Amino acid sequence: MRGIMYGGKMNEIGKFLVAAGLVIAGIGLLLFLSGRVPWIGRLPGDIIVRKEGFRFYLPLTTCLLISVVISFVLWIIRR
Repeated sequence: MRGIMYGGKMNEIGKFLVAAGLVIAGIGLLLFLSGRVPWIGRLPGDIIVRKEGFRFYLPLTTCLLISVVISFVLWIIRR
């Protein structure tokens, strides 16, 4: 029993934790560099509505770009 638990499930949990750590580190790096990279959050397709006393911001294109990058990284990890 012990060998099965440590060999199978622990291996999968370890892979998941490594992948989750890489994703979190990637998001942290993106947030760290976002002030230094002027185009993040200002791509064509990001919606900004400014009115008196009101501001609405929807970074649609930026979210799609980040989603594609994360999907690509996860695809590479799963290979």
